[in-house]
Amino acid sequence: MNAEERRKEIALFLLSQNKPVPGAMLAEQFKVSRQIIVQDVSSLKDSGYEVLSTHYGYLLKQSPYVEKVFKFKHEKEQTEDELTTVVDLGGIVVDVFVWHKVYGKVRAELNIYSKYHVKKFMDGVRSGKSTELMDITGGYHYHTVRAESKEILDLIEKELNKKGFIMPED
Repeated sequence: MNAEERRKEIALFLLSQNKPVPGAMLAEQFKVSRQIIVQDVSSLKDSGYEVLSTHYGYLLKQSPYVEKVFKFKHEKEQTEDELTTVVDLGGIVVDVFVWHKVYGKVRAELNIYSKYHVKKFMDGVRSGKSTELMDITGGYHYHTVRAESKEILDLIEKELNKKGFIMPED
């Protein structure tokens, strides 16, 4: 993992936490020195992330990215194409969720932002470790997609629509 990828991972990790994360924990998590974490946090701040440094650790106040939730329906064989389309156009697939008739909203964090992460996710599904959430709702599911600008989100939506993956909201 290069420095840019690690910084994105750190930002996504901090975004997913509801409490400050100690720098030592980040260093251990990403297998780098504490000094590298300090440099990465500084770079994130320079890139527009509002990272707060507290005596309990780092906290990401808000992301400079914009988000949109898309409703999808497609076959299992099209999952890789769906995810790859998003990341190829500069998006991040933040999560997946479904509306179950008994359990309500069932959500899982994904944070997929590269072809490597798409492959890793697909390998996990194909290995039989688990099935996709859309299996319990007949293919219907939602993704929160994050991108650097509204224009990128619009481009992602246009491409996913071309492929017939996006469903109109009810």
